[in-house]
Amino acid sequence: MIRLILVALLLGIYFILSLPLMGILWLVRRFITPKAELFMQRVVQFSLWVVWHVSGVKLTTIGLENIPDDQPVLFVGNHLSYFDIVIAYSQMKNRTIFIGKASLEKVPFLSWNMKFLRCLFIDRTNMRQGVKTIMEAADMTKEGISVFIYPEGMRNKNGDELQLHPFHDGSFKVAQRGPCPIIPVAISNTANIFENHIPWIKASRVVIEYGKPVSWDDLDKDTRKHIGAHYQQIIREMLKKNQPLTLADKKNAA
Repeated sequence: MIRLILVALLLGIYFILSLPLMGILWLVRRFITPKAELFMQRVVQFSLWVVWHVSGVKLTTIGLENIPDDQPVLFVGNHLSYFDIVIAYSQMKNRTIFIGKASLEKVPFLSWNMKFLRCLFIDRTNMRQGVKTIMEAADMTKEGISVFIYPEGMRNKNGDELQLHPFHDGSFKVAQRGPCPIIPVAISNTANIFENHIPWIKASRVVIEYGKPVSWDDLDKDTRKHIGAHYQQIIREMLKKNQPLTLADKKNAA
């Protein structure tokens, strides 16, 4: 109960304070766009860092050194919880945008922050709009901005982290068109923070692992043809390997 109240208060304070800050940055961004966006990203990252700490998350991070400092990448991850973004975005080293579902664009405050950071919204039911969004994301990598997408297209609500939804091949067009390396991201046990017992927030052990970056040009023809299934299997194996690290948490939740 206390964690829920604290998180709600923190988010409320953040949204109130971020509005005038974004207003100021809107005025100056035409002159210092990259610096203004990076500054706002750091503000958001710090706020999210505070949120997951207050929520009692005990985080184990593996492979953070695999994220390059000098080039943009396409992050592809499994999706279990709203906290996936809270945790992952707080760890991004360089300018990074998320591709979120179209419905988020209608959420006040949240969408304003996302738009300022140049995050994109994708409608999976509209193929033409979806392709346009992916191409726009690919163009952003040419500006040195990394892209984070969940190829499943939705949160996995079936209770088994290893039973991933199919990965949409189109999500990987960002890496092909960029071109930029692909980094698989496997995140474990985030649903145990909130979704498994809504509306309460529970202290949980979370593991996030970043795989090694692989360039599109280094993938063979068959892998490119089945790129979604290829990375789905990679992430499933990462999740399976890391299950023992969250096993005690899952037993307590059962």
